[in-house]
Amino acid sequence: MDVGKVEEVGWEHLVKMGEDLTFLSFRVMDTKGRVHILEITLDETYPRCPPSVSAHVDKLQNFWSTLDDIDRSFWVTDPKHSHYAMSYRQIKLGNDCSIILSINANDPLSLPECRFLGSDTTVNFLRDTWKRNCKRWAKDKSFPENLARVFDTQLPQPPHVQKNEEQVECGICYAQYLPIDDELGAKSGSATDYTCENGNCNRAFHCVCLGDWLRSITTTRQSFDVLFGNCPYCSDPIAVKISTKT
Repeated sequence: MDVGKVEEVGWEHLVKMGEDLTFLSFRVMDTKGRVHILEITLDETYPRCPPSVSAHVDKLQNFWSTLDDIDRSFWVTDPKHSHYAMSYRQIKLGNDCSIILSINANDPLSLPECRFLGSDTTVNFLRDTWKRNCKRWAKDKSFPENLARVFDTQLPQPPHVQKNEEQVECGICYAQYLPIDDELGAKSGSATDYTCENGNCNRAFHCVCLGDWLRSITTTRQSFDVLFGNCPYCSDPIAVKISTKT
């Protein structure tokens, strides 16, 4: 990919680029305001057959929305933090048992493949319940509603307690520390310093990264040295103070 094509996409969206320009990763935002890192490897068919990033993003909207619905509604134990690149969710069922659900990215509201973890007695009971009631699954229902229909009960919700384990990687640049750079001033090499206040999100960010991202969003408002917008992951309101580079 030549430099001109990168300029068309926008240098501010470029995360990484290989020396031979055949590998690139971009930060993109979907229609729900969620941020994703897309990696592109160009083969010999380029530029005759250029990759269609927007087509892939549009195709996965329902899949990502289903993951959001699961993360908001249930006690997800793995992955520990919301991650759109992973198509599975491990959900706590109670009695030291869990279910691992594999969500179909192409048909996210279809009946998922599943695996149960726990004691043999409880797992056998849950597996029998699943086999008996899976015919109740309806693709016109939400994922949480379907799970409640299959198990004949509401599953445990996310715990409303402060997590002891803090997320340290920035949800935008995916690094724990900012690079050592004179242009960053006092922020050079600093760790994440902002956490979303939504208890079901708790994504951590560098204020520098979050500020840059908010500036790229047309709906962001600014009052003096504070930017007002929405979290890239849960869409809850956030306010970030713009730091001076000293």
